[in-house]
Amino acid sequence: MRWIYLSPHLDDAALSAGGWIYDQTQAGNKVEIWTFLCGYPPSKELSMFARILHMQWGMPTARQVIRMRRAEDKAAATILGAKVRHFDFLDCIYRRDVEGNWLYTDVFVDPHPSEANLPAEIASAISARLKPDDKLICQFGVGKHVDHVTVRRAAELLGRPLHYVTDIPYYFNTPEHLAPNTVGMKKTVERVSRDGLASWKEAILAYKSQISSLFKSQRAMRAQINQYCSEFKGMPFWTTN
Repeated sequence: MRWIYLSPHLDDAALSAGGWIYDQTQAGNKVEIWTFLCGYPPSKELSMFARILHMQWGMPTARQVIRMRRAEDKAAATILGAKVRHFDFLDCIYRRDVEGNWLYTDVFVDPHPSEANLPAEIASAISARLKPDDKLICQFGVGKHVDHVTVRRAAELLGRPLHYVTDIPYYFNTPEHLAPNTVGMKKTVERVSRDGLASWKEAILAYKSQISSLFKSQRAMRAQINQYCSEFKGMPFWTTN
């Protein structure tokens, strides 16, 4: 049996559940992180939105960004003891419609109508690689990041039982989004060990290109992860009844 974390981007699984992933692997469980929206764009042309983000990350080209972020993801997964699988769907900042128009100038928006088939395409890629006993974990889409919402929709198309986790760091900015997502669900909480908590924060720091975009500081990140575990008395999961 494998525990498979369905991660929209090259950091989301480690951010949202890193401490429990570490404890799972230390207990001998097989854990894999499947990241979907991390493909290389076919063109060197970038939208203004993407160029601004690249400037923040200190890397001018998409190839540099994807290569670096994939390397960071492997480093974080090594800390947590998990395996990674990288898919070739594009991050929303690189996606266009059939006429070549850029689809997104913000990430906290509803999925564009022209991408109605994208969840099914991702679901098909997941289904082709699943085994009968695999356990799946996905994120709610707290914060309403378009890519998180898209991957959740893909996961729910599979027709399999799902474990849900909340989206870090977006939960810290929009905690009011969590309750509506959990209506009718059962919550369980798993204890996170001291080593698991430390490895969780170490894994987050492995995403060097992203840390300044995600948290005010490294100190703030550590405090918020500690707060999250304290608030829920461990690592919370939700499942449908």
